[in-house]
Amino acid sequence: MNILILGSGGREHALAWAVKQNPKTDRLIVAPGNAGIAMLAEVADIDILDGATVVTFCAENAIDFVIIGPEAPLAAGVADATRAAGLLTFGPSAAAARLEASKAFTKDICDACNAPTAAYARFTEAAQAKDYIRAQGAPIVVKADGLAAGKGVIVAMTEAEALAAIDDMFGGEFGAAGAEVVIEEFMTGEEASFFILTDGTNALPIGTAQDHKRVGDGDTGPNTGGMGAYSPAPVLTDAVQRQAMAEIVLPTIAEMARRGTPYQGVLYAGLMIENGHARLVEYNARFGDPEAQVLMLRLGAQALDLMLACAEGRLADAQVNWADDHALTVVMAANGYPGTYSKGSQIRRLEELPEDSRHMVFHAGTASRDGSIIASGGRVLNVTARGATLREARDAAYGMVDAIDWPGGFCRRDIGWRAL
Repeated sequence: MNILILGSGGREHALAWAVKQNPKTDRLIVAPGNAGIAMLAEVADIDILDGATVVTFCAENAIDFVIIGPEAPLAAGVADATRAAGLLTFGPSAAAARLEASKAFTKDICDACNAPTAAYARFTEAAQAKDYIRAQGAPIVVKADGLAAGKGVIVAMTEAEALAAIDDMFGGEFGAAGAEVVIEEFMTGEEASFFILTDGTNALPIGTAQDHKRVGDGDTGPNTGGMGAYSPAPVLTDAVQRQAMAEIVLPTIAEMARRGTPYQGVLYAGLMIENGHARLVEYNARFGDPEAQVLMLRLGAQALDLMLACAEGRLADAQVNWADDHALTVVMAANGYPGTYSKGSQIRRLEELPEDSRHMVFHAGTASRDGSIIASGGRVLNVTARGATLREARDAAYGMVDAIDWPGGFCRRDIGWRAL
């Protein structure tokens, strides 16, 4: 079959790599892709936020299956456009993608189905939000309601930090995403990511992971889009997964269906686990980045079969075949990230690294120039490895990191520290 993946990051490189392993794949196109993706698939420069453009491209290229990677085209209704054109599509409608696109909407859903989550309040005026913060005290969590590329959440350890976050959000730092804010109770415990496929009725857990959001070792410094991840996450035990499914995921899916907006695609539940009990931090409407990189390396070719079963409404008969192993990815970012960073520095020696079912460098912010790979974004590479143990996967990943010649980049050196 002919498959189109929308997106240009490390997540989409990992999805493309897994899809390419499956013999069902005849032709694979990724739009717009990146320099790494161009080594294994065709790339196309189209506007992935414009549903009509995507539909036209699919018709011209006889596309059978569309996989939507990032959140922005989902929120823009691209899945609605491709489905309306009769295209088999993996990803929720714009109405269902509000589970990620609006923090306030998700809180409403949790209230309606009694899913355990943090206590919260919503504000559209800075003065009222600040009064609430002063009354509640710190630590406290301030969230931009809309999409902010994974950076619209401020975990404020002091009242001053929280008040400054209000000024930033209502001052336009996150654009329209900060027009409304949700202020939440600071939840204690250990955070992990739980990934579920749903066809709107049935749900199939497909894996767990743990991300490392802060830029510095020991979880210090500002939040980022993610500096590394590993899978599985030991804190998400079988018992915790069962509780999360019963109390959070399945009630959410049922409530979305009850509202006439059934959710189809991957549902990424960020969970806070304390004393063996999970509460919802937030939902994402797509695979995480960098969590997708470790999940795809472990899933391999079956990832396509699972996404097809989801899109075709066959999840009731699907199952995941996990290898009893571990995967870990280290994000290499441009110096200065998540603040101001420069683009255009050359990355050398990538061609010397292994690329197989146990070792992959997934590209995120890269481009090709005069035959060389250059950095073109903040998070640039996802150096990923599998191992029989997490320690083995970690050592293999950092061995690859150390073989890359890129003075313009840096990484955390402690990915996996919670589990190890």
